[in-house]
Amino acid sequence: MRQVNRQVAYSDERIAALTQTDERVRRLQSVPNVGPVTAAAFVAALDDAQRFHRAPEVAAYLGLVPRELSSGETQRRGRITKAGSGRVRWLLIQAAVSMLRLHDPRTAALRDWAGRIAARRGKGIAVVALARRLAGILFALLRDGTVYEPGPHPARKLTQAA
Repeated sequence: MRQVNRQVAYSDERIAALTQTDERVRRLQSVPNVGPVTAAAFVAALDDAQRFHRAPEVAAYLGLVPRELSSGETQRRGRITKAGSGRVRWLLIQAAVSMLRLHDPRTAALRDWAGRIAARRGKGIAVVALARRLAGILFALLRDGTVYEPGPHPARKLTQAA
């Protein structure tokens, strides 16, 4: 196991060193739970963020949207389409899982949002929904050239107003 751990540590160091030269990857790493591997894979998958007009297009490109199973007047939605890069989709889902497990105050609003979905629809659907939202956030950071700044948490708004 020591040999494997050394190889993993070496690989992590190499990936971190290679990604430090790309400004886009560093910007995406400002999002909590998004590391160099996830950020680099997202940048590589999207290539040029300007070819997408809106975040739902990115989610569809990555296969994070529900499949349409409609016929006639009945409209049904199925599992996610799984189009696009499976590796990027898996990395975004892993980032969403870690976002739900780690209680970082910068992700409190996203975690609460996903918690409400989990209460209604189940944890698996909430994780994929959070991954889809995370893809939209990463797309916006790439498109606008900004870094992640968490929005105010709704509970904080209420206590500040009182």
